[in-house]
Amino acid sequence: MTTTTVLLDGKALSKRMEAELKIRVQRIIEKTGVVPVLATILVGDDPSSEVYVKMKGNACERVGMTSVKVHLPKETTTKELLDTIKKLNNDDQICGILLQHPVPHQIDERACFDKIHIDKDVDGVTCLGFGRMSMNEPAYGSATPAGIMELLKHYQIPIAGKHAVVVGRSPILGKPVAMMLLNENATVTICHSRTNNLPELIKQADIIVGAVGKPEFIKAEWIKDDAIVIDAGYHKGGIGDIELGPLADRVAAYTPVPGGVGPMTIAKLIAQTVESAERKLGSSRK
Repeated sequence: MTTTTVLLDGKALSKRMEAELKIRVQRIIEKTGVVPVLATILVGDDPSSEVYVKMKGNACERVGMTSVKVHLPKETTTKELLDTIKKLNNDDQICGILLQHPVPHQIDERACFDKIHIDKDVDGVTCLGFGRMSMNEPAYGSATPAGIMELLKHYQIPIAGKHAVVVGRSPILGKPVAMMLLNENATVTICHSRTNNLPELIKQADIIVGAVGKPEFIKAEWIKDDAIVIDAGYHKGGIGDIELGPLADRVAAYTPVPGGVGPMTIAKLIAQTVESAERKLGSSRK
């Protein structure tokens, strides 16, 4: 049993990142006279999505950026959304585009994600971006997985040679975080809700990532002492995908819920938008 459990405090790290990003944004404005812009697209009136978009807009304001909010009705068609994304792709003022997930059922979400230009895909949702990231080529990673990796890096959590078990296979969380861990030389097992012998596989994990989208689906008794526990879930009542309560005094490190992965998702989205702005505005000065 460990005596030095590390709390992977995403809230504290996100504040530190924002302070650094504010300086970088100010430098962009001073050198170019241009304020970086993140465009957010919300289709429909899902309350949770509205909250998330507002939080991302507030984060933009805190670092000195501008957010352009595009709110489309829930009846929007795939073609209408594709046309909206095309306009934002062609707008030189826009440095990043975020399409809030999920979109209404009648919309082809994948087609719309993939319409976002690779240079403005700061949320890391395109197939092209995923492919480039998987091949260890330059690309903006999916914001939540990229935030997880930033958190592990900040706390100097060793990854190379470790057995990482990722529970979840979504295209914007489970799959990309598995590839990011692989790129850092972890041995990665990808599991999901239908995996046979899931508890036995999780017991082998040096690093466990809960990204299955079910409240406390992963039980504390499945996780070995001194593991690194990353809970990427959030559900009503402030609980995640992992039963964290019994783990606090016996694992090596863990992310709290809330205050762990969530703040890092937004911080990484903003960081990648600032990076896009630096590349875009830097190239325009050549």
